[in-house]
Amino acid sequence: MKKSTSLALGLIFCLFFLWAISSNLLPTMIRQLMKTCELNTFEASFTESAYWLAYFICPIPIAMFMRRYSYRVGIIAGLLIAASGCLLFFPAARVHSYGIYLCVFFIIAVGMCFLETAANPYVTVLGEPQTAPRRLNLAQSFNGLGAFISAMFLSKLVLSGQNFTRETIPADYPGGWAGYIQTETASMKLPYLILAGLLIAVAILLVLVKLPKVAEEEKDKKGEKLIDFSTLKKPHLRWGVIAQFFYNGGQTAINSLFLVYCCTYAGIDEGTATTFFGLYMLAFLLGRWVGTLIMTRISPEKMLTFYALANVVLCVVIVGFGGYVGLYAMLAVSFFMSIIYPTQFSLAINGLEEQTKSGSAFLVMAIVGNACVPQFTAFIMHRNETFYQVAYVVPLICFAVCAFYGFKYKSLLQKSSVAETK
Repeated sequence: MKKSTSLALGLIFCLFFLWAISSNLLPTMIRQLMKTCELNTFEASFTESAYWLAYFICPIPIAMFMRRYSYRVGIIAGLLIAASGCLLFFPAARVHSYGIYLCVFFIIAVGMCFLETAANPYVTVLGEPQTAPRRLNLAQSFNGLGAFISAMFLSKLVLSGQNFTRETIPADYPGGWAGYIQTETASMKLPYLILAGLLIAVAILLVLVKLPKVAEEEKDKKGEKLIDFSTLKKPHLRWGVIAQFFYNGGQTAINSLFLVYCCTYAGIDEGTATTFFGLYMLAFLLGRWVGTLIMTRISPEKMLTFYALANVVLCVVIVGFGGYVGLYAMLAVSFFMSIIYPTQFSLAINGLEEQTKSGSAFLVMAIVGNACVPQFTAFIMHRNETFYQVAYVVPLICFAVCAFYGFKYKSLLQKSSVAETK
């Protein structure tokens, strides 16, 4: 591999790490906003909606922007937008309005959407096509590392372990209820200050270092379509978008409700719950590494089918037992979720060539599953307090769709090839 390509991949891997920190802070923020804004589980779940809605609105304009300019310009723009959103968290904390918080999460997500729309396809086209799934899984392992750091360490900076209400707050608490809310709100600022600093630092590096142009960028000519909707006529991409919608929704349903499950339903204190959350993300990281190694011997579509079916079985265990058994099953779910997103992404854009940016935009739009499936799951959990684990039927269905995509992938790809030759 050329030195310039290695350097480019190294910088792009940093992006996977950064947006993992951002998205995996959301479960912690949901738990914290339930306290500081006095929300129930269903109301707090709209934190996810505000963040992931950007992934539905923005990918097509972002893909058009990058097709007009380049991956590099799009990435730098995304880094600066996300950093601006992180810094807006400070005035938002002073206003202390749930609506303002949702706007800030949306702005951060717009920036991260730039990164994800650019980085995933850039990694797949920056090298040999046959090794693209392994390359993207390796890149996504840095996503797993960011998720682990966010869950195990940054969450502990936010969650204090104190969970008072207006009725239970000690009479001698400094400042009373207002003092408690101020303290809990202030704890949310530091992770976003750290993230803003990292985003700005990487943006400066990318201004100084030129990324190598890939073949599809050199082929782009003025007058060509900035976004190509005909790409969706390819069955392997179209079904890939559907599978990504369900996967993202199922994954985020489990991620976002993990701390709520631990603290509200399993009766675990916040300190122990954040440790479990760290282990949950560690399992995800290990799954990425193991999956990347296994993929050198087993085809990506077969691994996708097996991993998704394993999660279907594990969700049955969660629904059947709940409590600590369900909690340990979730750790295993995290391991088997690890390779699904990057594998589906790389399989879906396989062979798109100059349509890669358009295909990537549609796949990133599918992340809107995060903005609705977790809310439906939270609603079921909130309405069934005594049989809360029944809500995990929702991610079970989502993983079943992913297994179907892996099982049918070869025939879908063949149909796409036949359609292209007509």
